[in-house]
Amino acid sequence: MQLPIYSPEDEQALMTKLWSSAIKDDPEAFVLFVFPWGQKHTPLEHFKGPRRWQRNVLRQVKAHIAKQRDTSVNDVLRMATASGRGIGKSALVSWLILWMLSTRIGSTTIVSANSEAQLRSVTWAEITKWAALLINSHWFELSATRVMPAKWIAELVERDLKKGTRYWSVEGRLWSEENPDSYAGVHNHDGVMVIFDEASGIPDSIWSVTSGFFTENTPNRFWCAFSNPRRNEGYFFEAFNAKRNFWLTQNIDAREVEDTDKAVYEQIIAEYGPDSRQAKVEVYGQFPSDGDDQFIPPSIVEQAMARDRFADDTAPKIVGVDPARTGADSTVIVVRQGRDLVAIRRYQGEDTMATVGRVIDAIEEFQPALVVLDEGGLGYGILDRLKEQRYKVVRGVNFSWKSKTPQMYANKRAELWGSMREWLQTASLPQDRQLKADLTGPHQKPNSSGSIQLESKKDMKARGMASPDAADALACTFAYSVAHRESRQPMRKAAYSDRGQVLNSWLGA
Repeated sequence: MQLPIYSPEDEQALMTKLWSSAIKDDPEAFVLFVFPWGQKHTPLEHFKGPRRWQRNVLRQVKAHIAKQRDTSVNDVLRMATASGRGIGKSALVSWLILWMLSTRIGSTTIVSANSEAQLRSVTWAEITKWAALLINSHWFELSATRVMPAKWIAELVERDLKKGTRYWSVEGRLWSEENPDSYAGVHNHDGVMVIFDEASGIPDSIWSVTSGFFTENTPNRFWCAFSNPRRNEGYFFEAFNAKRNFWLTQNIDAREVEDTDKAVYEQIIAEYGPDSRQAKVEVYGQFPSDGDDQFIPPSIVEQAMARDRFADDTAPKIVGVDPARTGADSTVIVVRQGRDLVAIRRYQGEDTMATVGRVIDAIEEFQPALVVLDEGGLGYGILDRLKEQRYKVVRGVNFSWKSKTPQMYANKRAELWGSMREWLQTASLPQDRQLKADLTGPHQKPNSSGSIQLESKKDMKARGMASPDAADALACTFAYSVAHRESRQPMRKAAYSDRGQVLNSWLGA
């Protein structure tokens, strides 16, 4: 393809366009401008632009930049995408890299993959293909695993902008699991982008070293990971689970992506089965399950999330609370009314008094018949304070208590989760990714007595799983029986006029 020859005026106009905020701070606008979409006699003659999921990612980057500009806070954008095969991950990787290179003068971009073969034969080949289509391709020079500014533009930037260009480049970097420190060494005030392609296969030690790339408190720091979710362990898996509060994540079902061959995906499903590992990884963009050890199967949760709400106004509202204070765990407050999960509220890093206030807010908002709080750990102090404030609808439950049926359940927590699992068979849940992960996360542990016991939060974290905070809060709502409003109607006709007295009567206070 013949490179265009620009006059000095045209070159200045191109630079002005690419470095304007409308382009440099909007990756989607950049992609639409720099590539010849729909132009005849080009490889993009029959394409109008990025696919929907690709546009969504580009727009998330734009939103991050706008948020930083509005708040003057320099956060690192950490984005992880798990998907089925063949949806255009490598193309999106190339666009992000070329956007960073073209609009963040002096910045450094590091690209790594799960293997040298993947990096050289797939990732870098795709970057080279898209770089050739770039409207400003003459700005750069490509080698086997490096893209650098051409000599003329480097001299221009250094002379007119007084900016060094030594680190302005894109580098395809290999890694060694035995010597992860050899991967380190990137610091750049002009910006750093790291791209992990097929990130599920990159070892944890490399992820750890990469965190050090972003220690400079500057804008333009981006860490994007893309992969088929082939392993249910490792850092990429944890980004969707234990480390999910630090990453912006999404799962892409390949069947929902336009212009893909749907017959290929249907063949995988038909050959291996809809619940098979192959279908989950290659088609649905979901991590493989651990099989029969899961106490609540994903299918039960998915069916509950697909049901319409029952909206039974006669059913009592019950609030469940799972308190937390530090780390990645969250205090979660849920509201259940009959077969509907009405609300989920998550709060992170708040002290016990703040949590007391959150519970009081929920009581005032939802007017529940009962509030049940996990009283272990922090829960004792929160429960005491609420009772001190004369909130008599509040009760505690301790997950370590003996269950009502010890021959079946080893402790109260397992019993409540058993009740919750039964309830899910006909319940309605909101579409909530974290809730699904919480409900399906715990394994059933072997027990010498033959009773059911769930693995602890500590055990879950040891294998990279997040604490199931929302699911534990929902389980709390099954600790005590509360009568249906229709059953309680005769009490209303008694000599009680005060609503607080009626509630106390219902709860046996």
